[in-house]
Amino acid sequence: MTDHILCSVDLTHMDNARHLLVEADKLATFYEATLSVVTVLPDYNSSWVGSFFKDGTLKEAAAAADKALHALVRETLPERPKVQHIVRIGVVYEQVLEAISDSEADLVIVGAHKPDMVDKVLGPNAARIARLAPISTLVMRL
Repeated sequence: MTDHILCSVDLTHMDNARHLLVEADKLATFYEATLSVVTVLPDYNSSWVGSFFKDGTLKEAAAAADKALHALVRETLPERPKVQHIVRIGVVYEQVLEAISDSEADLVIVGAHKPDMVDKVLGPNAARIARLAPISTLVMRL
């Protein structure tokens, strides 16, 4: 039985994010499950690149991402009464795995693009999540 679904979206690919949300909503409705949506921003604070940004830039980006995530859910799923919105900062697959634990989800939905050579060598986030998640993972081809 699925009681809580976590849908991972990338705000830089809004069409794909909308598609994932619609499918997650269908499953949540079918199972009468609650729905959480997570997006992950890359972290640059500890890297050399971070030295080129003023203090507070990442905090502002997280606030903007939270606002964009709320707008995306509101526009895509206007009939869904309650959705938990999660914005994380860091390595995508690591943060999604942490969000699974924090939200107590029992199904995670992630999108996957047609793999290119980089994905074949390094492994895409969706594959890492599917391999490492302690719960069922639905990987939707986008």
